[in-house]
Amino acid sequence: MPLDIDTLETLRRQHPAWRLLVADSAPLVASFLHRVFVLPNLRVMAQADLAEALEDTLYALREQRGASAYPKPAVEYLNDWAANDKAWLRKFYPAGSDEPHFDLTPATERAIAWLVGLGERSFVGTESRLLTLFDLLRQMSVGSETQPEVRVRELQRKRDEIDAEIARVLAGDMPVLNDTALKERFAQFSTLARELLADFREVEHNFRGLDRRVRERIALWSGAKGELLHDILGERDLIAESDQGRSFRAFWDFLMSRTRQDELTELLDRVLQLAPVAELKPDARLRRVHHDWLEAGEHAQRTVALLSQQLRRFLDDQAYLENRRIMDILRAVEAGALAVRGAPPVGDFMLIADTAPTVELPMERPLHAPAIKLALDSAALVAGDEDLDAGALFSQFVVDKAALARHVRQSLQQRSQITLAELLALRPLEQGLAELVAYFSLAGEQGSTVIDESVEDRVSWQARDGRTKTARLPRVIFAR
Repeated sequence: MPLDIDTLETLRRQHPAWRLLVADSAPLVASFLHRVFVLPNLRVMAQADLAEALEDTLYALREQRGASAYPKPAVEYLNDWAANDKAWLRKFYPAGSDEPHFDLTPATERAIAWLVGLGERSFVGTESRLLTLFDLLRQMSVGSETQPEVRVRELQRKRDEIDAEIARVLAGDMPVLNDTALKERFAQFSTLARELLADFREVEHNFRGLDRRVRERIALWSGAKGELLHDILGERDLIAESDQGRSFRAFWDFLMSRTRQDELTELLDRVLQLAPVAELKPDARLRRVHHDWLEAGEHAQRTVALLSQQLRRFLDDQAYLENRRIMDILRAVEAGALAVRGAPPVGDFMLIADTAPTVELPMERPLHAPAIKLALDSAALVAGDEDLDAGALFSQFVVDKAALARHVRQSLQQRSQITLAELLALRPLEQGLAELVAYFSLAGEQGSTVIDESVEDRVSWQARDGRTKTARLPRVIFAR
């Protein structure tokens, strides 16, 4: 973007981030939204909860600065911040709810991030950034090389370096990072982790803009639906195949790997326990930042699903309109027939194309087949004196599906996703295979559940006869 005077004047008038920075209430808006949305990585908040939090903030300010400070109610401030002339918040109604909800706009998050960067940093690291730059250049250079011999030389060089490092470690020469290097790298990790969460909000905003444009075009479209679908799906593919769309898809595939999630959890636990890192007093939410990435990515995926729902609704509406057009044609034919009922036309007034004759041979018709009469035995039943075990009649049981669903929800309160094998480890099967099938039924009813057929889990349970039974099943991942 060129930074000429005309462009900057336009940005000052129209860009929400610039309007926020020059607003008189910028300290209140930025501090409140940073505390409520950015710090806890909260994507969506209901109006009642957000207004209550803002009312507490306004009450504390009025106690300090007098009753004339920020005199309006909290709800009016929220609606003002979400108006088109400011656009610092996005106000919308989620599906199935009549209460408005609020979310940050990407421009507001960028403005808050810029304000956070204005603070004086107690530690500025340069070594880790330089190493990152070198590593990025090396990845681009090697990744774009098409000659096999060059790739082989690079791989052999890496192998020689690894062999030399293994030899040094075996000889007792094992260099470790000092405290300064650890602090520097952790500071860079914290910054990139927060920036990644902000990027998700911008990706979701782009998909939401596509959905809005689709709704506008559907509302004004009067041509053939095939042409509209071709244009919409082409625009959808354009976003998906763009650099941003490909990067998001690659990131999502990488993060959805269970192995990668476990590795991230283990690495975070180990790093946060290091003494130099603990001296920095890191944010406690960094321990589960990869779960925040998953939750933010799910919001972007739901926005893409809204686009599919809108296209399906458009097709249903078009089918209704097509059926109505057919009925109008039939009524017009009936009205024309009634109009000429009194004076039918004479002569050849209609041509019918010749059709193929229908030949039905008499012997092709099936012969009559009389119904078979069943012979019923009318012998009287005599009660016997055999001693039979009737316990099987009273050993029936019913799986409490609501209790299983409650167990899944309680397990997801502490984490964003959990596998079926982990659920059964917390609460073993009590009713055997029937209870396991009930879990699969719950997985099919929840749209956020993922079934990974490339990974196999084993679950075991104790049968009524004392034997241990084991089942192999694809990995089922329950998510919020």
